[in-house]
Amino acid sequence: MKFLNRSALISRHPILSRRGVLGAGAAGLLLPGIARAQSALGGAAPAPAAGGSDAPIVVSGGQNAPIPIAISVFTDPTNNPSSVGSQITQVINDDLGHCGLFRAIDPSSFVPNSMANGVPVWANWSILGAQALVTGDVADQGGGQLRVEFRLWSVTQQKQVQGTAYTTTTTNWRRIAHIIGDVVYQQLIGEAGYFDSRVAYISDAGSVTSPIKRLAVMDYDGENNRFLTDGGSLALSPVFNPGRPTELAFVSLQNNAVRVYLFDLQSGSERLVGSFGEQTIGPRFSPDGNTLLMSVFSNSGSAIVKMSANGGGITQLTDYSSLNVTPCYSPDGSQIVFNSNRDGNQQLFVMGADGSGVKRISFGDGQYGEPVWSPKGDQIAYTNWGSGNFNIGVMAPDGSGERSLSQGFLVGGTTFCPNGRVIMFYRQTPSANGHDSHLVTIGIDGFNERTVDTPSDASDPSWSPLLT
Repeated sequence: MKFLNRSALISRHPILSRRGVLGAGAAGLLLPGIARAQSALGGAAPAPAAGGSDAPIVVSGGQNAPIPIAISVFTDPTNNPSSVGSQITQVINDDLGHCGLFRAIDPSSFVPNSMANGVPVWANWSILGAQALVTGDVADQGGGQLRVEFRLWSVTQQKQVQGTAYTTTTTNWRRIAHIIGDVVYQQLIGEAGYFDSRVAYISDAGSVTSPIKRLAVMDYDGENNRFLTDGGSLALSPVFNPGRPTELAFVSLQNNAVRVYLFDLQSGSERLVGSFGEQTIGPRFSPDGNTLLMSVFSNSGSAIVKMSANGGGITQLTDYSSLNVTPCYSPDGSQIVFNSNRDGNQQLFVMGADGSGVKRISFGDGQYGEPVWSPKGDQIAYTNWGSGNFNIGVMAPDGSGERSLSQGFLVGGTTFCPNGRVIMFYRQTPSANGHDSHLVTIGIDGFNERTVDTPSDASDPSWSPLLT
């Protein structure tokens, strides 16, 4: 029942008692850019692989042992300690270690003088069990610019796999570390990584009866947190535009009306899409970012509609005879998954992008909601509840292969990372003040669950596409 109470906060009229003015708390927020990436060391950043067959090391499932990898501390070009180099090294360690596919070897076990004339002394790394090695250096070029050079070595094949240098601003070192982590991930796993990405979410504060919900954005690992709205009005249901990772859609209450807005992360500006029906929830972009899906309430039901992201050309895809909510496009844009109570309680359905061919896909115990399609198109994540239990799970688009990944007092709001291997959701637990709410990641295999640190309680995450 707590799930239904939360839904009531989002989709029923009590939300209209909140008022305030939405503030742009991130007018100066810019997505940092890479000034230049060089391939003089042996290749540019790799193109996305079609499969794992060309990867030096292939991981085919979550049960595989993590790849042992040695990550040498980045120094300055003269091999002296570098504070920025140490920070970059730590972020790369965290990225690769937290994803569950790699095991960083303890640097205290490294054999001294294991590089000779810029080439690894292979025996010194093999004895540690390392299958791969990362080395690099950082040069201060003056004028607020850094040059970060790294090399990826296959210890098992005794050769260099990747070498790249990046020139960027001194404040952009963390993003460079994420990009390097993605390159290592792609070269060793055989598919694009997900570290150079962001997560939008709702920062929760205040009380149950008087909540303060602000739109916020952060790096995928919880760093570089920014509040985008000031909390004067409720912000809900953020979602990234898959075609433009600098743009968000979200729902907000202004002047006692629930409206859909677009937020531009580069300029810090917001633009009204519109206010529709008695209430509107759950905007979702089409894969190209030009169309929005949403649920519009009228009388006792709600219909799924699509419209231009600019606010025009509304097309109704379902009727209002039942509650049809939380639609999400498949990655190719040909289908839409949503949940509806048309069969008596809330279940998952799939239909064509034009609203045709509606087919129910959930048949397990309890009720289902909040479906989200994986970027790979092979999985749909969902929330399930019944008999006092709440679950995060995944199933194939035809409803087969249903698996529960995590349970809790209240879990929900799933979102996939850019390569589809990891899901983020929020976990709510009872506390003396009512409840605590945190963002959590878990692999689609159900392993490696981790809490993401945020400055306040958090809910409703949305994972961006890769920024590069």
